[in-house]
Amino acid sequence: MNVKLMSGLSRRYIHTLRALLWLSVLSVTPGTARAIDVFRTDTSVARTPASAFANDAAHPCQFGQLEAPLHLAEAVNRALCENPKTREAWANVKVQAAAVGVAKSAYLPNLTANLQDVRDHAVTDVSGYPRLSSANRSTVYSGSISANWVLFDFGGRKAALANSQALLAAARANQDATLQTVFSTVATDYYAAQAAAGKLALAEDTERIAHDSFTAASARVTHGVAAISDQLQAQTSYAQATFNRAKAEGDLQAALGTLAADMFLSPDQPVTMPAAEDGVVPDQDFTASISSMIEEAQTIHPAIAAARAKLDAAIASEQQTRAEGLPNLSLIAKYSQNNQPASLGLGQPEFAATGRDWYVGVQLQIPLFEGLSRTYKVREAQAQTEVQADTLDEARQQVGLDVWKSYQALQTNIQSVGNTATLKQLAQRSFEVARRRYAAGVGSILELLTAQKALSDAKQQRIQALTDWRAARLQLAAKMGRLNAGDLRTEHIPPQ
Repeated sequence: MNVKLMSGLSRRYIHTLRALLWLSVLSVTPGTARAIDVFRTDTSVARTPASAFANDAAHPCQFGQLEAPLHLAEAVNRALCENPKTREAWANVKVQAAAVGVAKSAYLPNLTANLQDVRDHAVTDVSGYPRLSSANRSTVYSGSISANWVLFDFGGRKAALANSQALLAAARANQDATLQTVFSTVATDYYAAQAAAGKLALAEDTERIAHDSFTAASARVTHGVAAISDQLQAQTSYAQATFNRAKAEGDLQAALGTLAADMFLSPDQPVTMPAAEDGVVPDQDFTASISSMIEEAQTIHPAIAAARAKLDAAIASEQQTRAEGLPNLSLIAKYSQNNQPASLGLGQPEFAATGRDWYVGVQLQIPLFEGLSRTYKVREAQAQTEVQADTLDEARQQVGLDVWKSYQALQTNIQSVGNTATLKQLAQRSFEVARRRYAAGVGSILELLTAQKALSDAKQQRIQALTDWRAARLQLAAKMGRLNAGDLRTEHIPPQ
């Protein structure tokens, strides 16, 4: 009766071990692992690769057909969501968030279950003494559960957690820096495509004007009031305008292909650009002194935050390396059970039996000698800390220089916007006067063609100045680490 009872207990124990085994398997399957997040590390990971740039949308990073015309907001959001660099930075944040979970799990006990269920066939053949020989077949199981809980380790786990948290902060800062860079790149390419579209429209308009001038010169030559040289000069200007229009078409297609590639689309994807707006007034978003702007950038820029976080991680890693060479105190426990048959001696029959073993206590591990490797590991960690400190200084210097250059470029473009507005107005008036004078027969064809070319150049300079100014604004914001979703809503600027 006792044997049957123990056998029932053993079977229940085996069932428990099997349940634990299946739970262990399920905990590492892809779908279940995503659902089990006791330490809520997923809260440190953005919903999408675009982070806050797309999280305010109802369905972030989900796109249909391209807008026609394409606006900057869609171009940037597509690029931030689909660009491999932003997705890689997002994945790195996931990696470091999981590493934080691993570091936190070191504070919990480790439980290990071991289960064996085997068919045992034991044969003992004693020569000359057949009565002592035996042959037994049995199904033998054994199971055990052991626990190990580190109670004290001189700060090793704390340093490991600090290291993983610092690396997570660095990964998030790197993601922000990547988003800023991709944002700036696609915005620059967007404005370049917009400028190319504007230049093509201007080239087509210039070709039409050149054709009108050629027609007027031909009519005057036909009526004998102008020399044939007038017609030839006008025809030459018309041919040059046709050549420029064809080149502008090629430049536009190249710019559109670059913009499509930024959005991770095929370069031959049809893209329609809005017209470049005229009559804009440069705003005063960046009115602070350049010294204060550099100081601000060196404080908040994601590249600085990433370098600072990596320095913190290196310091924590050094502390962890030192702690690994110190003693640690653990609580240990184990319980095991088996049904190994028992025998009274050689040649005696085996009897069903149940064996149990358990213990609980504390364990002190003291590293005594590691072949001097600990000394060099600590030196390596110290050197890594020095490297990260120098990297932080280098990042500060580079950010300051980038802000300085971008600020000067913006100031130049602000002046260019005003200068080209005046230049365009003067060139337009000069062309109208020259055209009327030539129509009245008091002006020369050279005067008309010169004014025509000056007007075309002024219009091109105006378009380029506007797009350069828009791009320079975003470039400075990116160099300062201040680009955000609000900058996508600054495309439409009120006229003068």
